[in-house]
Amino acid sequence: MSALHEGGPRGHVLVVDDELSMREYLEILLVRDGYAVTSVPAVAPACEVLARDSVDLVISDMKLGPGGSGLDVLRAARSRKEPPEVVLITAFGTPSSAVEAMREGAYDYICKPFDNEELRLLVHKALEKRALRQENSTLKERLLPGLGGLMVGSSPRMRALWHLVEKVAPGRSTVLVTGESGTGKELVARAIHLRGQRAAQPFLPFNCGALNEGVLESELFGHMKGSFTGATHERPGLLVSAGEGTVMLDEVGEMPMSTQVKLLRVLQERKVKPVGSAAEIPFHARVIAATNRRLEAEVKAGRFREDLFYRLNVITLELPALRERPDDIPPLATHFLARLSEELGRPALRFAPETLALMERYAFPGNVRQLQNMVERAATLSDSDLLGPTTLPPTVRGEAEPQSRSGEAGEPSMGAGFNLERYLDDSERRHLLAALKQAQGVKTRAAELLGLSFRSFRYRLAKHGLTDELDEPTPRA
Repeated sequence: MSALHEGGPRGHVLVVDDELSMREYLEILLVRDGYAVTSVPAVAPACEVLARDSVDLVISDMKLGPGGSGLDVLRAARSRKEPPEVVLITAFGTPSSAVEAMREGAYDYICKPFDNEELRLLVHKALEKRALRQENSTLKERLLPGLGGLMVGSSPRMRALWHLVEKVAPGRSTVLVTGESGTGKELVARAIHLRGQRAAQPFLPFNCGALNEGVLESELFGHMKGSFTGATHERPGLLVSAGEGTVMLDEVGEMPMSTQVKLLRVLQERKVKPVGSAAEIPFHARVIAATNRRLEAEVKAGRFREDLFYRLNVITLELPALRERPDDIPPLATHFLARLSEELGRPALRFAPETLALMERYAFPGNVRQLQNMVERAATLSDSDLLGPTTLPPTVRGEAEPQSRSGEAGEPSMGAGFNLERYLDDSERRHLLAALKQAQGVKTRAAELLGLSFRSFRYRLAKHGLTDELDEPTPRA
């Protein structure tokens, strides 16, 4: 039997009780309070309702006759994709089975005889909890598309990684994310942020290798007005600005030694001292660090502080290179193509099987980022909806790149007078220029294409006298 409040239901409640008088009593009480109510006498019809309808709350008696018990109703409810809350009714003085049910996920229980106001309050609180859970789920669904295809694929390495992400997300421990350039370290950091209690707070990524020492400290810790030339007003640093959100310290291995010392103290004390200030300010943000370097080796080489390494290395998540999980390449490529199909208005775009096979055999030195760029190139340049092998770059098809002069590709010609140092310098210079051209002069992007930190890229430009080559363009509004 179902009933609906005239003003529109406040929620759908399923009542399960083998006594007709109790079902009618609860139905009258709940409908009067504005809820839609469905009442059934046993487990089997309750399961049918749960499978067919969207139910927000189940109120079930523990004893339901020979067809099953309230525990069976609870388990059926908990098996739904979006499970309703469950309140159990038990006889006075025998709540032990209801307590057991709570361990299995029931919201609460109430003893007979119960007070109407007590039941009303319990129903209201249970539905309030469900509404909050749905709101959080909706928020995450809206934010998660920004994570790209990182979660696509089912290789053992990635399943293990996402299991760790789920475990560490609710806490506040510092996390160190490691992996080669292009593996998706920032996406993992975002996933940790979005799956925890901080999802509604800011997520602020920060590249530690892109700024000089003074600006780096000002950006992280803040500064006071007049503390240096150009400091025309007081400014909080990222750690304070993030509130109770997350700050991601990308390329933390590029951080200067002097800043490492200050960061260590900040993480230990959970307080920052803005540049030019004598006072310390507490901060509450979670810190996630990321690097494509092996920090243990950097510590041994004296380029990274050992105490800071141990402070950051509370929990480590290592992203595998794409070549280490080739089974994930076809589903990742298909995922990226599906997104592009929607953007380009070409829903019929698809890969030929041999195209996917070629990509699966390719090593992808640029990892997931390179795969995504490759898919975009193929979809953009193809005149057909079926993307065949010719849409892939020659290197992926196993063909040699065209040579403009002898020795520029493939094996160098090593005759008399060959100089290895000069050859390597020439090759490095060509790759720097090619990356700058492909990145349209954006040096941070060119560094990413080459798998270099910005600081290392800038050093190589200076070494080859290319510091003025294709100056950084003004970002578009």
